[in-house]
Formats: sequence, C-alpha cells, structure tokens
Amino acid sequence: MKRILAIVPALNEAENIGFVVQNLKSISPRVDVLVIDDGSTDQTAKVACAQGAKVISLRVNLGIGGAVQTGFLYAVKNHYDVALQVDGDGQHRAEEIMELVGPIRRGEADVTIGSRFLAKTSYKVAWPRRLGIYLLSKTIQSVVRKKYTDPTFGFRAYNQKALRVVSIHYSTDYPEPDSIVTLAKNGLRVIELSVQMDPRLSGSSSITPFKSMYYMFKVSLTIILNSMMSRIWPE
Repeated sequence: MKRILAIVPALNEAENIGFVVQNLKSISPRVDVLVIDDGSTDQTAKVACAQGAKVISLRVNLGIGGAVQTGFLYAVKNHYDVALQVDGDGQHRAEEIMELVGPIRRGEADVTIGSRFLAKTSYKVAWPRRLGIYLLSKTIQSVVRKKYTDPTFGFRAYNQKALRVVSIHYSTDYPEPDSIVTLAKNGLRVIELSVQMDPRLSGSSSITPFKSMYYMFKVSLTIILNSMMSRIWPE
C-alpha cells in the first residue's frame, strides 16, 4: 500500500483549513491532501494551496455528499490505494488516520469508520443529536444486521474496491449513514474503530436542532429505500 489520499471537504473554513492541512501532511509523506472547496466565499482555497494541498474548487455548493464524492472520483481516477475522509474544521485527529488505515492495510476491512461511542471518550454530544444517532444506528442495524454505534461520523477510510462503489453511488445530502447500507449491500466489510474528536478550532456547526430532526427523518427514509435497491456490482 503506497498511496493514500486525505479528502477534506470544506466550506468557508479559511480559519481552520491551514491547520488541518499542516497536520495531515505531517503524519506521513505517503499522504496526499486534497481539499474540496465546496463553493466557499472566503479564502479557503487560497489558504489550502499555500499549505501545499491539492485543491478542487467547485463553482457552486454541492453539499457534503457532492464534495466528498468529487474526492472519491479523484482517488479512483488517480489510482490511490486508500482514501480518507477528514473534516475541514479540525475536529478529527490527524494522528489517528494510520489507525484507520491499519485494518485495510492488513486486509481485515474494506472500510473503517471512526466512532466516538465505541469506547468511552471525552467528547460530549447534545442529547437531541445523540438520540438521532441512536435511532439511525437502529435503522441501519435492522437493514444490514450489524450494529454501528456512530453511523453519522465522517472520519473514514476506504480501499480501492470500496471507492469504486461510493464514487458511483453516494447521497448528496447527509450521506454517511446511507453509505454504510450501500457498502454492506455490495459485500464490503465495514468496521468501526474508537477515535477521539476535538472541538472545532473556530466557527460553529451548520447543523441546528431543526436540521438535526430533518436529518434524522430524511436519512432514515433514504436508508429504507436504499435497502430495496439492487447491488451496484453484479455477482
């Protein structure tokens, strides 16, 4: 395994993206950093370039799903062995990416997902959001017959086989829980690993309590519909 790509979707993260890129590039010379500037109106792209990241600037805002899928397509086209999804706000710890890559490198998994709840950590989640995560976890478990404790978390690693699936089918809005169903249905091994999560470096989350309720309803419906679809790859 020689080539690893860290995909960093970012919308107006000029204050944070420089730190995120520096941290990722300090982990290993094998890790390339690709920032997907999702229609930012600030200097996100300029700051990322200045820190040595590759940057794709989208002319319009596609949302988290469209931004991350752009990175998946880039990883497939450029034959990366592993692609990581890392947030642009500094909450994911760069030093943990090799923990995510480990099971893929050893052939134990096709996809690894960081979990804030698999083991006890210092990170605290407001109860409405925690309830939403729990209900989504139960919905996914009813479909794939396997428990995932933190299906909304966006700190993940994918091997080449998994990348070919998510580069074709990936929800544009709140894609993380639904993608677990897609990957499992296509016979891919998806496991969770315990990770830490830090507070945002600056700024605030765009997910309000109202958006959290909308998120839970929409994603639950998407998961149910996705469970009725056929596999992307034939037997």
